[in-house]
Amino acid sequence: MTLARSILVPALALLALAGVARAQQAPPGPRAQEDALAHLLFPPELVMQHQQEIGLRPEQRSAITKAIQELQTKVIDLQWKMQDQSQRLATLLQKPVVDQTAALTQLDEVLGTEREVKRAHITLLIQIKNALTADQQAKLAAARGGAPPS
Repeated sequence: MTLARSILVPALALLALAGVARAQQAPPGPRAQEDALAHLLFPPELVMQHQQEIGLRPEQRSAITKAIQELQTKVIDLQWKMQDQSQRLATLLQKPVVDQTAALTQLDEVLGTEREVKRAHITLLIQIKNALTADQQAKLAAARGGAPPS
């Protein structure tokens, strides 16, 4: 792989994904919905930071740790897949005349894998919330400065 290609491939993939991200930020699109849901779930870092004050039990910690490990394994595989798909898209886009149908089909594959990554993250956050008691959830919500989820 030439130096130009090694720079161009990731750059084109990032450009394509950045455009998608910008499109998602337009209210009331998917990004706005994700932000609206963020206060209902608890990231693992928040749980770890406040594990003593919420009284996290060993079996809860174990369940959360297992869920995090499963996510990491799945996401690593998906990242490899997305990188391969992005490189394929970049190869299609490098041509002087782009086969629009092929490029859009490849873009759909990249976006499908991105969706799988997001779904895996939300799955983890749901598993964490389900591992916590209502009291623990209320304490975490207060610790981050938000109202407890209903």
